[in-house]
Amino acid sequence: MRVGVPREVEPGETRTALVPESVARLRARGLEVAVEAGAGVHAGVTDADFDRAGAVVMSSAAAVVDASDVILGVQLPGRAFVARLRAGQTVVMPLDPARRADLLQALAARGVRAVAIDALPRTTLAQAMDVRSSQATVVGYRAVVVAACALPKMFPLMTTAAGTIAPARVLVLGAGVAGLSAIATARRLGAVVEAFDARRAAREHVESLGARFVEVPGEDAEVAGGYAREVSAEYRLAQAARIGDRVARADVCVTTALVPGRPAPVLVTAAMVEAMRSGSVIVDVAAAEGGNCEVTRPGERFVTSGGVIVIGAVNLAAEVPVHASQMWSRNVEKLLVHLIGPDGVTLRLDATDAITRAVVVIGGPSAAPAGPAGKGGSA
Repeated sequence: MRVGVPREVEPGETRTALVPESVARLRARGLEVAVEAGAGVHAGVTDADFDRAGAVVMSSAAAVVDASDVILGVQLPGRAFVARLRAGQTVVMPLDPARRADLLQALAARGVRAVAIDALPRTTLAQAMDVRSSQATVVGYRAVVVAACALPKMFPLMTTAAGTIAPARVLVLGAGVAGLSAIATARRLGAVVEAFDARRAAREHVESLGARFVEVPGEDAEVAGGYAREVSAEYRLAQAARIGDRVARADVCVTTALVPGRPAPVLVTAAMVEAMRSGSVIVDVAAAEGGNCEVTRPGERFVTSGGVIVIGAVNLAAEVPVHASQMWSRNVEKLLVHLIGPDGVTLRLDATDAITRAVVVIGGPSAAPAGPAGKGGSA
């Protein structure tokens, strides 16, 4: 079986789906690996590095796709890529199966088997394969670094001959993996950190990192798997009042709240932004899903009339391509090893364990080709 890694073509994408250390381990298991020339250049990986690890470096994406049984990727596949695939191939990529029925139908129409790496369950066994969590760790870190660069203040408390410098106040909205990474990074830089999450269980995690948990009494938004659900209108009103007060005091607000399968909830209104001090910074990590801030412009950085810097971050992980690629590669490697059958070189996509059942959205157990929500009508 040959695993193929084409170069990512999405504008701004700098990551690669495999790095040489994973290539070497897959080769040791008997798998072949083909990589497009230049696939790892932004992640600090040369073609020579891939060659030394045992990969075959090919001149074009078309050559890689044509020669491979399994194709890996970091971004959603585009039309041209799908059109190149042939029956019997397998793609292992983010596929957004809950919302991209059109993509699944296009893959199924070509007889392609599909493994949605972004559909892994939140279980202990799946943690080592979970690209969402690994990349969210990078995103949370990078969000704070971006905010620190934009803020016209320093983060830490300093006692100097010129007097005492007060620490920056950072508010993190959403305490999932990205939010917790943001909290930890802001704390390392010396900021005073507060955080909010609609899931009560998040309090323990927030406080374990030395941040203060902003509590809104009322309902608990946590659902199975540790995700958040949409909250009631009454809770949103109480939440807005509590968060608005904290936003007005913050020097930096990092927003990371997402609800699976739905647009990002608006937590920071235009009125809240107006109440912030000039020079304050908002980094909206949820910008690609509509944004947690009402005035966010996805992919843009602008300054409001009141002097607030608003950054609509859409792919922060790609700004740290070396480590983001290493983490992604290790995740994908672990998933491939999990899916390999008893012969050691064939993907076994008909297994009924929880991980395989979750990620194989076309061609797996109980697979009806691409129903409305992905796998036989259930995502």
